Amino acid sequence: MTIGIDKMGFFTSDYYLDMADLANARGEDPNKYLIGIGQKDQAVIPPTQDVVTMAANAAAKILSDDDKQAIDMVIFGTETGVDNSKSAAIYVQSLLGISNSARSFEIKQACYGGTAGVQMAFDHIAMHPESKVLVLAADIARYGIGTAGEVTQGGGAVAMLMSQDPQILALDNQSAFHSENIMDFWRPFYRRDAIVDGHYSTDIYIDFFNQTFKDYSAKYQRTLSDFSAVAFHLPFTKMGLKALRTVIDDGAHSQKLLKEFDHSKKYNALVGNLYTGSLYLSLLSLLANSKTLQPGDRIGLFSYGSGAQGEFYSGTIAPEIQPQSLAGQVEQVIANRTRLSVPEYEAMYANGLSNAGGDVTFDAADDDSRFVLLGRQADQLVYRDQQA
Repeated sequence: MTIGIDKMGFFTSDYYLDMADLANARGEDPNKYLIGIGQKDQAVIPPTQDVVTMAANAAAKILSDDDKQAIDMVIFGTETGVDNSKSAAIYVQSLLGISNSARSFEIKQACYGGTAGVQMAFDHIAMHPESKVLVLAADIARYGIGTAGEVTQGGGAVAMLMSQDPQILALDNQSAFHSENIMDFWRPFYRRDAIVDGHYSTDIYIDFFNQTFKDYSAKYQRTLSDFSAVAFHLPFTKMGLKALRTVIDDGAHSQKLLKEFDHSKKYNALVGNLYTGSLYLSLLSLLANSKTLQPGDRIGLFSYGSGAQGEFYSGTIAPEIQPQSLAGQVEQVIANRTRLSVPEYEAMYANGLSNAGGDVTFDAADDDSRFVLLGRQADQLVYRDQQA
């Protein structure tokens, strides 16, 4: 029995900020952002969208009525939770009409939560072959206006339906992982914006990649030549490239991996940082844009969550994969976005739910998404399905 990712859906905001505009507003050379960081645009999330609505919007694109009844587990990986007690998964389960017989819960370990969900889903399906598991990875990356991390903001959601006989990626059930208590990035309860030591975090990311890839290679007797491509967690696209360069040489296969990396970073460069969803948007981008990958090719995946947890695992491309379909849904979302000026972005950034509490009502008239956040009333979040 093969187990893996059967369907993938993507969603992000209708608004974006051009990185050249941001650079000019901050008195920086645009190439510092465009080339040095490797980002072209970043999604700007309006107050009518949060991780619940974005995840529901992503999943609604891929789930059939039969899927909703067959799903017996909903796992939500996020570090942008909407409640300190109630999981975001419960809200999504309700909004989508997924069977009430499903387990629903949330996982948090910085950007690693989505991968933890994928691995847990694999184990569940191995024990219950008829099961389907919905894994959601959604976040809003915030570092603050005018900060060093501002260029690496963004947000969005990737939804993955996992099952036996998958049509996108069959997982090998081979992985290596490493964890340490490290303060490279964190967000206290009282803050909406993260605290990060950028250079230190990049160094730790590369160290964890090398450690997990070394452990994986020793454990399964594989080398870099066994992989047709490697997808990375990409808080910014240059970060993954730095890691990849530590294990390649000047040979032909290394040049192929660099070319495939270019395909894998395309969507991330236009959306920005998805935290838990970044690796899986990179995987989507790779599968949608590569012209040379074929069914049966092995893909390596490196997941990293600050604080810190790393994992390297692998899978093979399924025979039934449809790259054009994957590309179509992502590029439709990106093509329909509205470009914001820097003052418009700053105003939207300052809006949203306050940690101080209180009733809030948002105007969703300009939000054409199916699922929207209308605000907070009596300390309860108010969501709406605009197709209901």
